[in-house]
Amino acid sequence: MRFRTGVLAVSLASSLLAACASAPHADKAHIAKVALPAPCPADPSWDEPTAPRHIYANTWYVGTCAISAILITSDAGHILIDGVTDKAAPRIEANIRALGFEPEDVRYIVSSHEHLDHVGGIARLQRDTGASVVAREPAATALERGHSDRSDPQFLSVAKFPPVASVQRIGDGETLRVGPLVLTAHATPGHTAGGTSWTWSSCDGAVCRAMVYADSVTPFSDKIYRYSENAGMVAAFRNSLTTIAELPCDILLTPHPSASRLLERLDPASGIALADTNACRAYAATGTDKLDARLAKEQADRASNAPSHEKPAPSH
Repeated sequence: MRFRTGVLAVSLASSLLAACASAPHADKAHIAKVALPAPCPADPSWDEPTAPRHIYANTWYVGTCAISAILITSDAGHILIDGVTDKAAPRIEANIRALGFEPEDVRYIVSSHEHLDHVGGIARLQRDTGASVVAREPAATALERGHSDRSDPQFLSVAKFPPVASVQRIGDGETLRVGPLVLTAHATPGHTAGGTSWTWSSCDGAVCRAMVYADSVTPFSDKIYRYSENAGMVAAFRNSLTTIAELPCDILLTPHPSASRLLERLDPASGIALADTNACRAYAATGTDKLDARLAKEQADRASNAPSHEKPAPSH
C-alpha cells in the first residue's frame, strides 16, 4: 500500500487544530496514575526497563532507559514510534498498559531507522497489537528482510532482527492519520539510508506544541564504509540536517533519549526545560559538527595511509 501524496497539503495550522482534539478525555486520569520513575543507570543497556513517562498532552514515553519508544494517543486509536529490541518489546506493551491504554488500540507502528535497537521488537509488537507497520524505503525493505544492506554505513557491524510482515510504504512529506492524529514522515537519511524523522502536534487545551522525533544524526559506520567515498550519502546527510534544523520544533525527541537529554527533561527535579524552540537547530548543528569531523578524519587517515577509524561504535 502506498500513501497518496494528496494528503500532504495539511497546513501546520490545521494539524494543530486536529491535534487539539486528539488527546483522549481520560488523559488527566492517566497522568495522575503515572508514578515518578526511578532514575536510570548512568550507562544503561538497551533493554534496561524503566517506567513510562508523560511527555506532553497525548504524547508518552514507553521505551527503555536507553532506547525510545513514543506513544501518541487518541480516542480513535494510537500510533507507536519505534519498537526497541525483541527482548524489550513486552516491556513496551506493559508500559502502555500501565498508562491505562491497550496495546491492541495501536493502529500504526512506525520507525526511525533500520537497526536492531529500534526495530528489533516491531515484529512482535505487530503480532501482539494487530497494528500496521509503516516505513520509508529502504527501511521498509530492510524490515521485511530482517536486515539492512550495504546502503547502511553500519551494515557489517549490526545484527539482524526478526523480519516484519507486510510493511506499508510511506514517502517523504506524506502523512499518516488515525482519527484526528496527523503524523508526517520526513526523509532524513545519513545515519542509515532509510532514516526518517516524524512530526506531529500535541495540544493540552488551547496550548499546542510542535513535536519532533528526529532521527539519529551520528555518522557511525563499520570498518569498511567511508562517508567520503559516498558523495551521495554525504549530500543526503547534509540535506537531512537542514531538514531537521528547519522543522517547527517545540519539543525534541530522539531515538536514544540521551541524545536529547529527554529523560532528564522529563524529570521535574532536573530544572531542564522540556520545550525549547532552538532544540532541533542545536541537534542538527551537533550532527553537522560530527559529520565534518568524520570527513576530516577520513581525509587525514588517507593522507597518512592509516585506517579511517577505530572499531565500529554502537548503532546509536
